[in-house]
Order: sequence, then structure tokens, then C-alpha cells
Amino acid sequence: MGFATPSLKSRALRLLARREHSRGELQAKLAPHVQDGEDLAALLDELQAKDFINEERVAESVLHRRAPRLGTQRVLQELRRKGLAEDLVRAAAGPLKASELERARAVWRQRFGAEPATREERARQMRFLAARGFGADIVRRVLQCGEDDE
Repeated sequence: MGFATPSLKSRALRLLARREHSRGELQAKLAPHVQDGEDLAALLDELQAKDFINEERVAESVLHRRAPRLGTQRVLQELRRKGLAEDLVRAAAGPLKASELERARAVWRQRFGAEPATREERARQMRFLAARGFGADIVRRVLQCGEDDE
């Protein structure tokens, strides 16, 4: 008996030690490694029962890591992609929307820091913010007022 292939449980624990993972993420990452006689669903149930898999912590982790740099829509999209429950995603949307203008201004300030001098520069700054998931209204407000409207 060697240590050539780690068990499904050890793979799961190694993944969870790096960062929070949702049940769906773990299932997708572990499915290719299931051997005969191993029950992935039972392992995930066990990890969830022991609170190693916790959707609320996954959501908090994503919000903490991604919200300062991304708009509400991009963050919510990432939460959905991780397979989190829709009610959890909706609960995260409120605080994200409330702080979106402030976050967009911070991202804009860090990247550009100065009002656009030309229409081309203005369009480039708008595209930059939109690509990070900030809504059109928020992008317009950031570039209309810059840092003055605080």
C-alpha cells in the first residue's frame, strides 16, 4: 500500500485548507478522482455536517476578496457560479448595491485619479469600470463628478 493516490477525503480537505469552497465546486473538482467504492455525495454530506463546507462562509469570502474591486453584478455572478443558493446571493446584493458608488469611485481613483481630458479617455475609463461589473448609472455618476461629489 503506497501513497500514490490521495483519498477523496484528503483531496477535499486539501482544497478546503486553501480557501472556502462551495459544495458544487468541490463536487466538480473531486468528481474526476472518484474511485470504485467511494461515495462523493456521502463525503460531501459528511464535510457539510462537520461545517467544513459552509455556503455563508463561501459568500463572505467572495465578498471580502472581490467586492472592493468589482461591481455588484460581477460579484453576484461569481457567487452564482460557485453554486450558492439564490437566497444567499440575493441577501448579498443589498449591501453590495448600497456601497457600489463608493467602491466604483475607489476603483476609478486607484486606476486613473484624474478626470478624463478627452472623449476617448472618458470612454476608456467608462469601459474600464463597466468591465468590472459596475452599472451604467454608477459609471456615469463616477465620471460626472469625479471626486467632488462625496
